Amino acid sequence: MAHQFADLPYRRDDRRARPASEGQKQAPFRQHYARHYAALDLGTNNCRLLIARPQGDGFAVVDAFSRIVRLGEGLATSGRLSDAAIERTIGALRICSEKLKRRNVTLARSVATEACRRASNGASFIERAYQETGIHLDVISAEEEARLAVLGCHVLLEPGNAPALVFDIGGGSTELVLIDTATTVPTVIDWHSAPWGVVSLTESAGGGEGAAGLATAYERMRGLVRESFAPFAARLPNVHGPRRLLGTSGTVTTLASVHLGLDRYDRAQVDGLIAPSASMRAISQKLAHLSIGDRAKLPCIGRERADLVVAGCAILETILDLWPAERLGVADRGIREGILRRLMATAA
Repeated sequence: MAHQFADLPYRRDDRRARPASEGQKQAPFRQHYARHYAALDLGTNNCRLLIARPQGDGFAVVDAFSRIVRLGEGLATSGRLSDAAIERTIGALRICSEKLKRRNVTLARSVATEACRRASNGASFIERAYQETGIHLDVISAEEEARLAVLGCHVLLEPGNAPALVFDIGGGSTELVLIDTATTVPTVIDWHSAPWGVVSLTESAGGGEGAAGLATAYERMRGLVRESFAPFAARLPNVHGPRRLLGTSGTVTTLASVHLGLDRYDRAQVDGLIAPSASMRAISQKLAHLSIGDRAKLPCIGRERADLVVAGCAILETILDLWPAERLGVADRGIREGILRRLMATAA
């Protein structure tokens, strides 16, 4: 069954819209101040906050924060959030809490995704986070996660009438959403959530030493992802003409940075980029066969992403197999922007 997003209208040329976040309800609106809204997305790997104010039919970013916290580290084997991961994440949430107070946020929503959905101690972590930071994390379903991601980034899709595929490679899961953009707001035709993200896949199937070991590990990861995508792949329609594909995640923005040859990450150049799929495949293959040490030396990857990026490459290549688009749209926006649009539409 198809569903429409009942949210703000958009303009097709809105390629540089900036984000914000959802979390907890704050003080009532004060009409003589510009309203500030916030969206916080706590994923398996990252904690991201956006604070914004309405501007035209979109919004302008007032403040932002992003930190790799690896909340889901070790979750694949233990089934629990580790004490070290919890401490790292609480530290990041404290910073977010201070920003929310300093910016006088009037309405916010904070969401948590796969790590908290899966962990046996997820509920106790949510309670501790609230007690120590004042941030109430709403553990959302995989379906809502997918819809928020699409709402936040679909404006970057190339024009067209055929169904388009939007995907979000996370730390603990990957969401695939097939949408129809013939309507003013996108209609979801079908969606799928796979239990593999860059953290869960690395911990379950990554590793390998030497050329043969690295190649074997990469094919093992590709096989797991292919199997998890199979039910969705079987439902995909035949598309006549060019296929449209848009990705939002650290994987696609990192590979886009490598494609552009950037010395350091630059959102202005990456967000809205349309890259040849062949180039993204070639980069994925190259990274998959480099040692962690060699990956860490590459600009825009570094030590923080060196161990996880190959899993992202395996997921991306498998997506390109099931939806062989010639070009890949890259979005440095997603869940937080989707949250902001819903908050602002609701409060309008």
